[in-house]
Amino acid sequence: MQKLIAIITVVSWSGFWSFGYIALTATNLTDQQILTATSLAGLGFLTGIGAYLALSKGQTINNTALNFRHAPQEG
Repeated sequence: MQKLIAIITVVSWSGFWSFGYIALTATNLTDQQILTATSLAGLGFLTGIGAYLALSKGQTINNTALNFRHAPQEG
């Protein structure tokens, strides 16, 4: 299930960036085309955020797994 959510995350973010780029930089587009590209970019953004949050739910940082050590106490 996590692989499916990861794929959804990647597809959503790529849709956000590609349609957002089209909406911002394309010339000679009608208002309807700009609205459609903006709507698809917004949908990709919301879906990407939701899928990322679902994927990272319950994850904590384990300092021992990262080989992180605290500085020794003085005194």
